[in-house]
Amino acid sequence: MGVGAHWRAAGRSKITAHRADRRSGLSQQQKCYELVLKSTCSSVCVVTVSFLLFLGVCLLYLPDPFTPEPFVYEQNREVTLLIWTHPFGRYRKLPDCFALYQIDGCSLTDDERAYPQADAVIVHHRDVVTGIADLPLEPRPRAQKWIWMNYESPAHTRRLWGFEGVYNLTMTYRTDSDIFLPYGYLLPRERSAKDLQNRFAQPLRAPSRSHILRPRLLAWVISNWSESHARVTFYHQLRRYIQVDVFGRAGRPLPEDSGGSSVVRLVGRYQFYLALENSQHTDYITEKLWNAVRAGAVPVVLGPSRQNYERFLPPEAFIHVDDFPTVRVLAQYLLMLRRNPARLRRHLDWRGSYSMHQPAFWAEHYCTACRAVRRTRGRTDAVKDLTRWFHS
Repeated sequence: MGVGAHWRAAGRSKITAHRADRRSGLSQQQKCYELVLKSTCSSVCVVTVSFLLFLGVCLLYLPDPFTPEPFVYEQNREVTLLIWTHPFGRYRKLPDCFALYQIDGCSLTDDERAYPQADAVIVHHRDVVTGIADLPLEPRPRAQKWIWMNYESPAHTRRLWGFEGVYNLTMTYRTDSDIFLPYGYLLPRERSAKDLQNRFAQPLRAPSRSHILRPRLLAWVISNWSESHARVTFYHQLRRYIQVDVFGRAGRPLPEDSGGSSVVRLVGRYQFYLALENSQHTDYITEKLWNAVRAGAVPVVLGPSRQNYERFLPPEAFIHVDDFPTVRVLAQYLLMLRRNPARLRRHLDWRGSYSMHQPAFWAEHYCTACRAVRRTRGRTDAVKDLTRWFHS
């Protein structure tokens, strides 16, 4: 059982020093360490081929906003999407979907007076449950769709039970959502050059010598610190064996521009980055991972299973805590990679074949939802078992 799996089973319980120290003798650690390396290396070829096949299938269904829509007669009429609330109460100018993403026939509005004529209403879950806004008044206009939009994990999504049968479409980071748009995704370099014209997707550079021999080892940026989180427990254990530079509310201050680009610049000085999610759920892989990929650091991940991460990344593109029996062995592996650039390169060589895209919050989400409304015109089935599905 891997380290991450142990924490998920144990809930909020602490990882004690006894668990790490009960391994007897250095020779036994070395055997375990060598076994991890052999197992990882021997399976790379098979798993890489499997990933490429899976990625090819996934890209057929990924809601790529840059691919022009095929003409369908039913889609010819423009649809109106009402943004019921700006997420978290922060106003943002609504996008021109055609100018940005070549999505035609979409009219976006945040004017509540357009409710009776709107083809669909998109509702940000957090704003409703926190009282920032109420749901639209019933009865809703005939054939109007309500879209449930949520990018929090189930552990931080309250009162789902109150919305059973209310919505017609779901929009989340989960691959089985009605409207799927993740925090980030990869595109094969050939496709990104052809379809996106490098406008949004960022080509990932193959590692250079300076890239591999970065001066600093391991960083972690965290703003939401809670001793009950598995990631904080993991950090307390890891720092016993390896230096971790912590930034954010619980560590060193971030640069004044604390946006995503600032974090990427910071992480770009390090060989490894802790991409640790606040809770572990299906497909819940956030910007923490994609910031590390963008910065060229190897992400050390704590979240869903390795198999789940491999839906989005090649198997060698990240280091999963579940791959190691103890935190100590993981720390030894990172230190070994620092001393062996050739082995570290194995975690980075894949980059030359891909571009990466991080959807812009929230403009791209609105345009992707609007396109889905056009494609599902005439269908207003209610979403049943919302709670059970989202927690599955």
